[in-house]
Amino acid sequence: MAESTTTPPAPAPKKKKKIKRTVPKARACIHAGENNTIVTFTDLQGQKLAGASAGSCGFKGTRKSTPYAAKIAAETAAQAVAGFGVESVQVEIRGLGPGREQAIRGIQGAGINLEAIIDRTPIAHGGCRPAGRRRV
Repeated sequence: MAESTTTPPAPAPKKKKKIKRTVPKARACIHAGENNTIVTFTDLQGQKLAGASAGSCGFKGTRKSTPYAAKIAAETAAQAVAGFGVESVQVEIRGLGPGREQAIRGIQGAGINLEAIIDRTPIAHGGCRPAGRRRV
């Protein structure tokens, strides 16, 4: 009779403890478009901590482009970043959508201090060369 050799099961790999980062100062980037408002929290190096948009908060269609939806998106993103210990933020706004002001109020309503509000809306200067005069 041939003996079967069985090896004992290998021990499970030890899981590394996840180190919880604390970020007291962060940056809140608000993209206020015509159809949606996107709020993203990053650390000062630019690594994303959390984010939310009006669409991810359950608003669809034309309701995404309302100031109320922008406020809810900002509050949701601020709650998601609360685990990192964020106390104060620099707010950078991009775009001319209807949710600009309300998104800032949503961040304030979540209990986060605002250090600065910076408008980073891209404004064209110069632009493309216009078409030449039509000759018939």
